[in-house]
Amino acid sequence: MEKMSMSHEDYLEAIVMLGGTTEVPVRSVDVATKLGVSKASVNKAMTALKEKGLADQPYYGDITLTPEGYAYGKSVLGRHELLFTFLTKALGIPEDQAEKEACLMEHAISDASFEKWISYIKKLDL
Repeated sequence: MEKMSMSHEDYLEAIVMLGGTTEVPVRSVDVATKLGVSKASVNKAMTALKEKGLADQPYYGDITLTPEGYAYGKSVLGRHELLFTFLTKALGIPEDQAEKEACLMEHAISDASFEKWISYIKKLDL
């Protein structure tokens, strides 16, 4: 799947973090609160994610992810968690700073570089 905008990745990641799956829905108001955005922003993003076949949302209903959307969201969340762990445990960066930086890094690193990075940190046994 092609890489999408940082914003759309954040929406998928937030839905997964809130417990959303292909079967378990989340409310758009909860996504808005999690991301610190308006409900209108969530609705706009959901329209784009529905067009890409990554999310489902009936008119003013709760949000579920398609299998592709769930896999993508889990992938972004997994990157974030690994980066956060590395920044805090291996480098000793304070958690609040590591959280912000992991969020930026998860979107910027290529799949190929991330795979090499994973191989490297597995040797560190964090």
